[in-house]
Amino acid sequence: MLATLSKADIAQQNLLWEDKEIKFDVPQLHTRLHCGEKILDTINHIEDSKGNPGDTGKLLVTNLRIIWHSLVHKKFNLSIGYARIGTINTRVVHMHTKGRIPSQALYILAISNETRFEFLFTDVSGETARRDQPIFASVFDVHLLYQRTFLYRDLKLRGAIVQAGQLILLPNEQVYSQVQGVWNLSSDQGNLGSFVVTNIRLVWYADANETFNISLPYLQIESLRIRESKYGPALVIQTAETGGAYVLGFRIDPVERLTELFKELCSLHTIYTDQPNFGVHYDPQEARKRVAAAAEEAAQATQFKIEDYHELDERQEREINTKLNSYLAAGCSGALSTEQQLQTPIYCKELGFAMERIPDGYKLQDLWNVMPTKMTDYDE
Repeated sequence: MLATLSKADIAQQNLLWEDKEIKFDVPQLHTRLHCGEKILDTINHIEDSKGNPGDTGKLLVTNLRIIWHSLVHKKFNLSIGYARIGTINTRVVHMHTKGRIPSQALYILAISNETRFEFLFTDVSGETARRDQPIFASVFDVHLLYQRTFLYRDLKLRGAIVQAGQLILLPNEQVYSQVQGVWNLSSDQGNLGSFVVTNIRLVWYADANETFNISLPYLQIESLRIRESKYGPALVIQTAETGGAYVLGFRIDPVERLTELFKELCSLHTIYTDQPNFGVHYDPQEARKRVAAAAEEAAQATQFKIEDYHELDERQEREINTKLNSYLAAGCSGALSTEQQLQTPIYCKELGFAMERIPDGYKLQDLWNVMPTKMTDYDE
C-alpha cells in the first residue's frame, strides 16, 4: 500500500442516513442535524395525530427530511427521510377536541424496509385564517426539489450525464480537473475512459461508450486508497453502505499522476464532508410571495367586470334571416299565384344563368347573406 485514507480518517457521524431512514424518539433529534442540513421552514401548532394524539408540536422541513417533535413531551419525535416518502397529500379533518372544527392535515405514506408507515400531521392552532392557507406547501416544494437533485447525494451508474464528451454540470458545480487514460478495473479486460473531478462528485465514463459511466458524490465515498493490484498500483474507492457498498478500482499511468489525483480527491472529500451541498435550495419567504401572487391573480381572473363585456348588434343578422325565412315560407305555403309560380325563368347577369324571378321587395344579395359578414358593436 502506497497511501491510504481509511475509515478511521472519516468520522462516522458524516454517514448520510437522514434522507433514507425513518426514526422514532431519537434523543435531541431536532437539534442534531447533519453537516450541511438546514431547516428551511418551521410549521407551528402541529399534532402527530397517528402516534401522539393530543401533543402539540412543531414540524421542521429540512433539505433532507421532515422532523416532528412534541412540545409537551420532549422525548417524543420522529424523522422521515424524503427518500422513504411514497405519497403526500392534504386532507380536511375534524378535531374532536375542538368541537369538530375542520382543520387542515398533512397525510404521508412512507415505506422503509418493506414496512409501510402512515403519518397524519394536523393543524391544531384553531386559527380560522390557517384553514384556507397552504401551510404545508413547503413540504411539497422541498420534497419535489429533493427528487430532482439526487445526483448531489447518490451514486449513479449508467446515467445520461455525459453529452458529446462533456459532463452535464449540475447547478453550482465546477470542474476542477479532467484526467484521460483511466482504466476501469471492474472487468478482467478493463475499460479505458476519463475522469472528471468537480467540487461535488467524481465522474468516470468510457471513451468508447459514454453511457457506461459512474457518478460518485463525495458524500458516498467511505474510503480512498492506492494499493497494488495485478495491473499495478490502482486507485481503490470504497463506497458507503448508502451508496451500495461498492469497491471500485481504477488504474492511471504514470504512478506520479495517480498519486497527484489521489491527493486531490482526498482533499476535496475532506472539504466536502465538512460542508456538503445537497442541492436543495429553497426560500420559504419567496415561495409564500409566489403563492400569494398566484392566489391574487386567480381571484382577479374570476371577478366580473362589466367593461370586459361587449353587447353585439344582432339586428343585422335578425333582419337577413327574417327576409330569407319570409321568402321560403311564401314559396312553400303557396302564397304566390299560379301565374307567378309558372312564369318563365329570366336570365341573371350577375350569376350567368337563368333563374326564377325574385319577388318584389327582395334583392339577390339577400338570398346569399344567410349570416352577416361583419358583426358590429352596438351601444344604445
